[in-house]
Amino acid sequence: MTTIISVFMLSLAVSLVLTPQIRNIALRYKIVDLPSDRKVHSSPIPRIGGVAIYMAFFLPFASVLFYSTQILDLLTLDKQMIHLILGASIVFGLGVIDDVKRLGPKLKFAVQIVAALVAYEGGIKITVIFMPLIQDWYLGWYSLPITVFRFVLVINAINLIDGLDGLAAGITLFASLVLLVLCVTSKKLLVAMGLAALSGSTLGFLRYNFNPASIFMGDSGSYFLGYMLAALSIMGAVKSQATVAMLIPVIALGIPLIDTILAPVRRFLLGQRLFQPDKGHLHHKLLKYGFTHRNAVLVLYGMTIAMGIISIILVNARDDGAAMILILAGLVMFINIRKIGYFEYFGADKIYNWLKDITYEAGITYERRSFLNLQLEIYQSRDMKTLWSNVCKALDKMGFDMAEMHLEKNALWQNVCRFLDKMGLDVTELNLENAMSQKKPQPSLVWTRDGFGDCDNTCKECLLKLELPLLDGVNKNLGFLWLVKDLRREAISHYTLRRVENLRQTVLETLKKIEQVENTE
Repeated sequence: MTTIISVFMLSLAVSLVLTPQIRNIALRYKIVDLPSDRKVHSSPIPRIGGVAIYMAFFLPFASVLFYSTQILDLLTLDKQMIHLILGASIVFGLGVIDDVKRLGPKLKFAVQIVAALVAYEGGIKITVIFMPLIQDWYLGWYSLPITVFRFVLVINAINLIDGLDGLAAGITLFASLVLLVLCVTSKKLLVAMGLAALSGSTLGFLRYNFNPASIFMGDSGSYFLGYMLAALSIMGAVKSQATVAMLIPVIALGIPLIDTILAPVRRFLLGQRLFQPDKGHLHHKLLKYGFTHRNAVLVLYGMTIAMGIISIILVNARDDGAAMILILAGLVMFINIRKIGYFEYFGADKIYNWLKDITYEAGITYERRSFLNLQLEIYQSRDMKTLWSNVCKALDKMGFDMAEMHLEKNALWQNVCRFLDKMGLDVTELNLENAMSQKKPQPSLVWTRDGFGDCDNTCKECLLKLELPLLDGVNKNLGFLWLVKDLRREAISHYTLRRVENLRQTVLETLKKIEQVENTE
């Protein structure tokens, strides 16, 4: 235990000494994080603090060369340890390059996956999951994707929460301490030394990173901390508490992990790029809700500490009571996060409308299928009489009250004239004077719902009026459709305008087909 405390103190001391030096180097070479709309700081801040964390983690272990203890003797460069150091150095190097010269998200994800594969190849892998009251689940070939996903998830969770002073470092510190307690109690002393070094280096850096921060850890720090948390939690797992130990980052980092998973979903629903930075994260929501910068960080600290305590309780309560603790904690966390508006993008009404849009576009809903049938009937029309009859049927189905179709003088114009002549009507007799600002000399086909136009039933201020040009290409205009709907009688449905455009395109294609027939005759 003395050795573990010594490692912690050495890492803490090295971090306290190195961090100001790294800050000065960053300022000298202008490696700083500039203010922007999505950032909360207002002046340039050095952003390669991860270098100090990385060095403060590894330097204390050099003491094994000069001083020997029973625990330090466990430090051997076996395959697992070599791969741990190599994978951690890969993500750290990636972060340093990204801090100095910004990299694209695809490249960063690719390198993170490579680092996770390095750890997996070295034996740092999830092979079995032990659950209370449930048979052990041996992962088999699922071990590889689950291990890689875990590494990438934790790495990016730490990276995403590095948006407020001291937030990522503080949460990593609390999660490391919880893991350290579990490893000491389960006699996983080698892993406990790693967690002690991680806790010490993080705490020393936090001295300069807490609000108001004089240095940021940058991607070099967040990637390294996330990688080490993921790796050490897997290495520190034993069967009696394997699942809980591996879940510590998941539970203690519950809020950041939720943020990491939901951020791409939120951006997808809002039509943004999946990996485009934004100000929709939880810590941004706390600031908008009225919390000060410092208080927002303290609130998230409190949540992390509470979830860490719950994690330790779960180790010693592997029964139905443990499950109830986890469920209640999750419920309380969900309610509190929801109150600050974090899940406003995932409201039941928004999800329902989104799913409804998908089913409509896929043609699953009855309304879409029935309207598609009307479109087919319109397209199969062989003359203007049949076309107009099918169009009126579709408009009635859509709840419109009046419609006109005006055509330019061409083969279609002759077709309409013959149709109107058979009805004993003049070609301009059906033009409605108030339909347009100017009377049109073109022949008009008119449909009006029964009762529409009655002064006692129609609200002129409530009329939705749509003029739809029937354009064939850029220059050729076949005419236009004029549609009127009384919104007081019936509100416009969710898909009315979309169906109107589908109707316009179908009518245009049908008119072109009829025109070709007329020209050939």
